[in-house]
Amino acid sequence: MSTPQVCTRCIMDTTDPEITFDEQGRCNHCTRFFNTIQGVHWLPNDEGKRILDETIARMKSEGRGRQYDGIIGLSGGVDSSYLLCKLREWGLRPLAVHVDAGWNSELAVKNIEVLCKKLDIDLHTIVIDWEAMRNVQVAFLRSGVENQDIPQDHAFFAALYRYAVKKGVRYVFNGSNFATESILPSAWGYDAMDSTYLRAIVRRFGDGKLKNYPVVNFWEYYVYYPYIRRMAVVRPLNYIHYRKNEAIQELERNFGWRYYGAKHWESRFTKFFQGYYLPTRFGYDKRKAHLSSLVVSGEITRDEALAEMEKPVYPPDQLENDTAFVLKKLRISREEFERLINSSRVVEDIPTNAKLKKWGRNVKRTMKTLFR
Repeated sequence: MSTPQVCTRCIMDTTDPEITFDEQGRCNHCTRFFNTIQGVHWLPNDEGKRILDETIARMKSEGRGRQYDGIIGLSGGVDSSYLLCKLREWGLRPLAVHVDAGWNSELAVKNIEVLCKKLDIDLHTIVIDWEAMRNVQVAFLRSGVENQDIPQDHAFFAALYRYAVKKGVRYVFNGSNFATESILPSAWGYDAMDSTYLRAIVRRFGDGKLKNYPVVNFWEYYVYYPYIRRMAVVRPLNYIHYRKNEAIQELERNFGWRYYGAKHWESRFTKFFQGYYLPTRFGYDKRKAHLSSLVVSGEITRDEALAEMEKPVYPPDQLENDTAFVLKKLRISREEFERLINSSRVVEDIPTNAKLKKWGRNVKRTMKTLFR
C-alpha cells in the first residue's frame, strides 16, 4: 500500500478518494476554507459581532410575550453545551431539547442535567422508540454504507423540528460551527437529511418499516419549515471567537461539566462508528478532518495535529467492551458483524433526492427573493 499524500497546510490526505492538491501541496479542503468560508460564513470579528447583536435583538423583540426565544438541541457535547451558556449570557430564553436515541453516555446525561439546572433552563427530553431506531441502524449496518450516523442524526433533527413547531418556536439554535468542523470530505459519508436515501436503505436492508421513527421529508425540510413555518436555524458560534479547548475549560470550571474524549463521543454508538467502524471498514479516520478544521481556524498548529494522530484511534482498553455493548444492544452476532465490517462490497445504487436538492436550491434562491 502506498503512503498517503498529506496536505502541506492541514493534515488531510489521500484517504479521501476525492481530495486534490495545488502546486504547493495544499488540499482543496483547506483552500475552500480560506477562499469561501473565512470572512464570508465564519466571522469571529467586528462584522460577526454586529450580525450577532442584530440577530439577538431581533429574537428578543419577536420573543416578547412568548415563553421562549428559541429552541436548542442539547447533546451534552462541547458545542451545544457552550452555546447554551452563551445564550443565557446574552439574555436569551432558550428551551433545551434533548433527543435520546438510545446511545447516551453517562457523561452526556450528567452534563445536560448539570447545565440546565445551574442555568435554570427548561429541558424537554424526546425518547425515540428503541425498536424503531434499532431497525434503521441494523439496516444501515447491513447496507455497508459509510455514514452509519444517519439514523441518529436524521431522528435528532426531525424530532427537534417537530417539537419546535409544536411549541410555536421559530428560532432553532445550532451549535455547529466552522471553527471546529469546516472540513469533512463528502466521500466519507452521505447527507443525513436525505429521506429518500434513508427510506431506500430501510426497504432494501431492513424490514421496510419506519413506524415510530421520526422522518423529515424533502418538502418539509426545504419548504415547509423554512418558508411556511418561517423557521430559522441560527449558528451563533460562527460569529464569536470560539475555541474548543477554551470552551471545555470554561464548562469544567464553571459547571463541573466533563469531557468525554473526542468529538461527538457523547454518543456511545458514534464513538464506536467513528473510532472503529470507519477506520476498519473504509480506512477513514475522522480525526484528520476534525483536527484539520482546528488547524485552519488557528486553534492548533499542524505539528500539534500530527502529534495527536500518533495516538491510537480507539482507546485499546475500551474497544472490546464497547464492541460487545454495541452488538448486544443492536442484537447482531459477532460473526455477522465481522462479515459486514470486513466486506469489500460497496453499495452504489441507492436512490437519493440529489436532483430534488438541486431543484430545491433554485427554489430557495427564488423564495429568498420573494420573502426579502
